[in-house]
Amino acid sequence: MKTAFFLLITLVSLLACSNPKLEDVVDVLVIGEGTGATTAAIQAARSGAKTTLVTPISWLGGMMTAAGVSATDGNHQLPAGLWGEFRDSLRQHYGGTDSLFTGWVSNTMFEPKIGDYYWKQIAKKEDNLKIIYDTRFKTIVREFDLWTGHFEDGAGTKKITARVAIDGTDLGDVAAKAGATFDIGMDSRNETGESMASEKANDILQDLTYAAILQDFGQGVNKTIPKPANYDPSQFDCACQQNCRDTTVTTTVHPCETMLNYGKLPNGKYMINWPLKGNDYYANLIDKTEGERKAILEKAKNKTLQFIYYIQTELGYPHLGIAAAEFPTVDGLPLMPYHREGRRMHGLVQMNVNHILHPYNFPLYRTGIAVGDYPIDHHHFEYPDAPEIDFPKVPSFSIPLGSLIPENVDNLLIADKAISVTNIVNGSSRLQPVIVQIGQIAGLVGAISAQTGTPPKELDVRFVQQKVLEFGGYLMPFIDVKPSHPYFISIHKIGATGLLKGHGVPYKWANQTWFYPDSTIQTTVFYENIKRYDSTFKWQAKPNELLTIAITFDLLFEWIKTEHGEMYGNKRAFKEKIKTNWENDNFDINRPITRTELAVLLDQYIHPFKRSIDMKGNWKE
Repeated sequence: MKTAFFLLITLVSLLACSNPKLEDVVDVLVIGEGTGATTAAIQAARSGAKTTLVTPISWLGGMMTAAGVSATDGNHQLPAGLWGEFRDSLRQHYGGTDSLFTGWVSNTMFEPKIGDYYWKQIAKKEDNLKIIYDTRFKTIVREFDLWTGHFEDGAGTKKITARVAIDGTDLGDVAAKAGATFDIGMDSRNETGESMASEKANDILQDLTYAAILQDFGQGVNKTIPKPANYDPSQFDCACQQNCRDTTVTTTVHPCETMLNYGKLPNGKYMINWPLKGNDYYANLIDKTEGERKAILEKAKNKTLQFIYYIQTELGYPHLGIAAAEFPTVDGLPLMPYHREGRRMHGLVQMNVNHILHPYNFPLYRTGIAVGDYPIDHHHFEYPDAPEIDFPKVPSFSIPLGSLIPENVDNLLIADKAISVTNIVNGSSRLQPVIVQIGQIAGLVGAISAQTGTPPKELDVRFVQQKVLEFGGYLMPFIDVKPSHPYFISIHKIGATGLLKGHGVPYKWANQTWFYPDSTIQTTVFYENIKRYDSTFKWQAKPNELLTIAITFDLLFEWIKTEHGEMYGNKRAFKEKIKTNWENDNFDINRPITRTELAVLLDQYIHPFKRSIDMKGNWKE
């Protein structure tokens, strides 16, 4: 008996000693070098959570700064949240919107070191945020309902314990160590239901790139680098029109000046991230050790140096040299490679291309928390045996909340490219402005989860969406309703219910979805939308009303009165509310109502977010 008692006391003592003290536990631990890691940490701290970011490098901003890919792709007309805030900083720094349109690939181009500076300036304002640089992630374990991350720096090992962990790595390394399941490579169409997907799944990833920033040192200055190992100029034949001797090339071959101006940055610099016979490189690093990854990436770096040498010697640009003091690296190349694809986690939902092509055919659109407008763009130039896929033209799209939440691991979130999407969708969701948003939402959700003790998968979708709207984030990709619009929140709330829908259009390299805020809506269309919103609603439109070209204020009043009774049924009070909203003394209740006016009144009268949805967008009641 005594022996058993002493064993029990010993066990309790050991548990007490090993259980972390609450004052030593942070709310949110963000791990990684990615763009999403930066924005997740900033937003988690802004949301009131005690937050620590651990990154293996000395910069913030991930692929758009530390990887040198500072020509941002997409979302020029969708300045959501931190993406708009960061871009405004750049515009102020360089002297306006047009000052960032220096190359032809992007409307927002900047020097990587300037991007790092402004991400650090934004992060610096957050008192709840601690950043630990140059510290490598080793592993993460779950104990006592807490996450403990183990790390290593030049001084040794350290550990950090948190209520919620966020994976901000490019390849999904943290989530994999935490036990999340994932997909790698191309999916089978039989699994995803995407008719254009490969017949059989494989593990082929998109090419990665070690980008470079060159600087124009002026005619007559020779900045030619030493000839790189294993240099063979023929591998770059037809990178541009000069020296194009390869008759098998079927892609467009651009003039050399066009190739260089593709990534032209302010202050006479050039981003070298050229996929056509340029410096793309194929490698799958996912299952490799740290040492193996480093060795492979040295080969990717060498290819970029070979391409630079080719530009300088074969194309005749010796005055374009590796930019001085752009990156704090010995070779002048970026701190990290540009990974287009890594693991893709199994989330509460998986977004596939059908959700983009036909959003209103699926309830998932109701759960949107971030938006993108870039086409599906895959790089397989360096892996010619990859199955050829005819990527469809798509409209702009929303990212669902459930794609950030792994299905089999609690209190873990994904903040970068490893969200739960198919391989095809990854070609659009991987772009910088989208990842900025994904990271920001992961930080928001992480903070809410830590503060309330509610696992992310159990959070109210509508509550999260309301918070997203409050900081200027987008739920729907409405190109014509900016955060500065006076009724931005009401329009997005109604859009996320389907009571008013957008119209999607594939358009070049910046796809669109239009809300048409100043137009009217046909009564028949509104009637059908209401039925989809709530099949139990009472109002039955009369045959003559269904013939009405556009719904009027009077018809809206009749519907509200039918649905909500005399509580909202006083027409005088209804008219007064409208006058107050729009300061309209000459109000005509029989005139057609605009979609903006309709959104505002529906928001006020039916409170659409009171009706809960699950992570798949289905109504809960």
